[in-house]
Amino acid sequence: MDGGPALRAYWERAAATPEGGCPPITYERYRDFINVLLNGNHETWFDVLITFGELAVGVALIAGALTGVAAFFGAFMNMSFLLAGSASTNPVMFTLAIGLIFAWKVAGYYGVDRYLLPNLGTPWRPGILAARQTSRAPAT
Repeated sequence: MDGGPALRAYWERAAATPEGGCPPITYERYRDFINVLLNGNHETWFDVLITFGELAVGVALIAGALTGVAAFFGAFMNMSFLLAGSASTNPVMFTLAIGLIFAWKVAGYYGVDRYLLPNLGTPWRPGILAARQTSRAPAT
């Protein structure tokens, strides 16, 4: 969160095409996207977005609040790192995030989802707040 020089260096390494070698980013469209970000100096606000995004996903997963939504955004960030050519532990984390997304149907036994999901509802069962909205609808 210091203006983005570390993020800029990462993007420059990822977008670079070594002479006679294979570039880290194998998808041309993603390399073009990274170059657009580099040319527009978008690292100044993007590093803040990444930092707070990772914090929000981490806190939500630890607290058990909207686990499926948090896991989806965690997988989205992981896929961005994978597309940029940074493998490390990202494939394992991506697989775990997909598992959490699939397990969201049974979320709510532990954590904040136990109280949050009955009120907000889920795609397969409307919550208490949704029931209140339909009961207040004017009769026609």
